[in-house]
Amino acid sequence: MGDFIEAGQPAPAFTLHDDKGGTVRLSDFKGKPVVLYFYPKDDTPGCTKEACAFRDARAEYEKHGAVVLGVSPDGVPQHQKFRDKYSLSFPLLADPDHKVAEEYGAWREKMNYGKKFMGIQRSTYLIGLDGKVEKVWKAVKVDGHSEQVLKALDALKAAR
Repeated sequence: MGDFIEAGQPAPAFTLHDDKGGTVRLSDFKGKPVVLYFYPKDDTPGCTKEACAFRDARAEYEKHGAVVLGVSPDGVPQHQKFRDKYSLSFPLLADPDHKVAEEYGAWREKMNYGKKFMGIQRSTYLIGLDGKVEKVWKAVKVDGHSEQVLKALDALKAAR
């Protein structure tokens, strides 16, 4: 369980399978802003609401040339069902051994009904054109989160 990657640090490289069974590398998106968000589980209430908010703002993200990538420990088949059920318009990446989540610091000790366990802490990383982390949202609250990310993309664009 590592520390969160912080703004200003290089985003750790990764290669994961997406919901189509293809391979996605962070380096595939060099020169574009990347919204990399970690979520606990496909087709659960908070995760569905978050994914649908990113989906609904697709045009806004495209205006920024930004790529949205969702990551959870679920496998490719679960991601496919989740994508199809909600017509999600961005790749869902399978991180079953949570290695990438650990590198970013999103794999944390959590508490539920008094029991401690390890799991994904909902968190988002905005990665700039240079591959460095521009902004980090830890312990994300789903309501209004996509709007916060879009505001950060506006600020990033203004700084260019």
